[in-house]
Amino acid sequence: MADSINYNLALLNNKEVQALRTSPESTFEEIQKHTDWKSYNTNYTPTPESTIWLKFKIENQSRDTVHSFLYSRNHYTTIYQQKKSGFEKFKNGFYVPLSQRANKSINYFTPLSLAPNQQSELYVRLKVLQILGEQSVPALYSEKGYFKHLRSDYEYEKNAIAFISFYLISLITIMVFAVVFWFTLVKRLYVYYLGYLFFQLIYGFIVLGRTLAPAGNITQHIPKLAEDLFEPAQFAFIGFYVFFILNLISVKKYDKLLAQILKYLGFTCFLYAIFRFVFSHYFYNPELTSILFNTIRIIILPINFILIFWVIYKVKHPLLIYFIIGQSFFFIGALIASLIGSNILEAYSMLHFSQSANIIFQIGLLAEVYCFSLALGKNVFILRKEKNKTTDALIAQLKENQLLQITMNHELDEKVNKKTEELIQLYTELEKEREQKIKDDFEQRIKEIEMIALRSQMNPHFIFNSLTAIKFLIMDSRNEYAIDYLDDFSSLLRGILQNSNRKKITVEEELEILELYLSLEKNRMGEEFIYDIQCTSKETLSQYEIPPLLLQPIVENAIWHGLHPSLKAGKKLTVIFDTTDNLKIIIEDNGVGRKESAKSKKLHDSMGTKIVHDRLTLFNHLNAPFIRLKTIDLEEDGKAIGTRITLTYQN
Repeated sequence: MADSINYNLALLNNKEVQALRTSPESTFEEIQKHTDWKSYNTNYTPTPESTIWLKFKIENQSRDTVHSFLYSRNHYTTIYQQKKSGFEKFKNGFYVPLSQRANKSINYFTPLSLAPNQQSELYVRLKVLQILGEQSVPALYSEKGYFKHLRSDYEYEKNAIAFISFYLISLITIMVFAVVFWFTLVKRLYVYYLGYLFFQLIYGFIVLGRTLAPAGNITQHIPKLAEDLFEPAQFAFIGFYVFFILNLISVKKYDKLLAQILKYLGFTCFLYAIFRFVFSHYFYNPELTSILFNTIRIIILPINFILIFWVIYKVKHPLLIYFIIGQSFFFIGALIASLIGSNILEAYSMLHFSQSANIIFQIGLLAEVYCFSLALGKNVFILRKEKNKTTDALIAQLKENQLLQITMNHELDEKVNKKTEELIQLYTELEKEREQKIKDDFEQRIKEIEMIALRSQMNPHFIFNSLTAIKFLIMDSRNEYAIDYLDDFSSLLRGILQNSNRKKITVEEELEILELYLSLEKNRMGEEFIYDIQCTSKETLSQYEIPPLLLQPIVENAIWHGLHPSLKAGKKLTVIFDTTDNLKIIIEDNGVGRKESAKSKKLHDSMGTKIVHDRLTLFNHLNAPFIRLKTIDLEEDGKAIGTRITLTYQN
């Protein structure tokens, strides 16, 4: 009867309350179908492997709405209350986020309301992530009992809340000053100190979230994540603390081995913090967690104790005294907190109050932080003193340098006079070299202009020959061939004009012009003209450069003066590009030969060959490697059977 509860009513061993043990995965719908409910007694305690369900009815026989509160210290408490439309679900507990809790003020009291003359059936699901230190016995509290219990809990925790709040405010204040120092001095020392304070701040907020403090309950929005960060945050700020000490008292200056060991210790703390977070968040095991908690402290505390004495023995820094005092506070606080956490000091009642282990540890930490804050202030004073000393030394050095400069100026004047004479002589020689260089450049420019002039002669010569070919086609009444020839000739002319302003083109580009030209000549001469171009790799030809329109006049000369006068049925021209060793271009025809061709006395016939020789002479003068041209008369039994022209690249 909810309206008749004066203060509280225990559910354990209550004949109206039934219990059921299930797996954590069991759903409410499955629970409703169970029929093997038993009386609720001490055998029904939730474990990480099992969940306890309670079932009972609650009734309000009064004419007023009654507010009751279900008390449960379990990590997760879920209540299904029967309403007219079905069951309403309420969630509460230490690991339930604040936004999802039925009671925003306190996580272990879940409010329930009953309308006048209403009866409801309740299902309560109790779940824990680890075995609780003290047995949490669920109970129903009246509204009066709830507020009385709440006042009692606040009274028990108020001193702890006050100190933790003071601890957090102190850290935030010191952090502000540390940020100012960091922006002013821009030293890595303050980065380590800020990391040290930041993770202490996280640790402090997590501890505050375990209390009834109405303010600062940030971590209650992410209770599981906050608990997973509880141990890692402590080792993270220890890691930053180690690196802070290394820089503060310049340990490396006094003992490199000690500095190396402290450096490894700092990295070990960071690695353990990461490992512990991953383990707690993804692979949580209560027994293994307890073993890790005790083992790591058994290892760290003696190492810490040894390193303190090693630092005291080796380091002679002016700020060493601040380290000794601060480290002593930290060591004492950590030792007592570890003993309380391990229940070794269970007999000492004065050490057992709300969050006693954490608060004693925080007292040691805060005392250490104050010591280090004073040390940083002292460090600024030392740095300023050293800066003034350095400034005085610099002024003295500047005066000495000034006297030295006067002496050196006299010596320098003598050396300058001597060097001036040498420079005048050197300048005269350089002027002669400059004049010679101008002369050489001028000669080279003349040769380049001559090259351009020869090339400009080449183009009209080629155009003249091509127009002559078109004239022959028209005279032979081969008008269609003349039109095709004229179309191809315009394409060829366009390619030639595009290269007319270039000093050099690749052999591959020259080959394209040559192929187009030979196709024109094939159209003009008909089937009696056969040409063959042999090339193993056009890509290799792109590595070599020649003057534009160099091969075409040679080929044209072979056709017009070698093959055209020939009476042979098959007039054959072969062009071979041999890249086996160095580039070798062979142009061979089976025409009448040079002697027979020389009998025709026409000026324009020999102009192309002469221009090719002149262009090669200038090209070889201006470029390396050079191109050697060689002409061979092919004979058989003393009879001319053709001509072979070979162009060879030579280094």
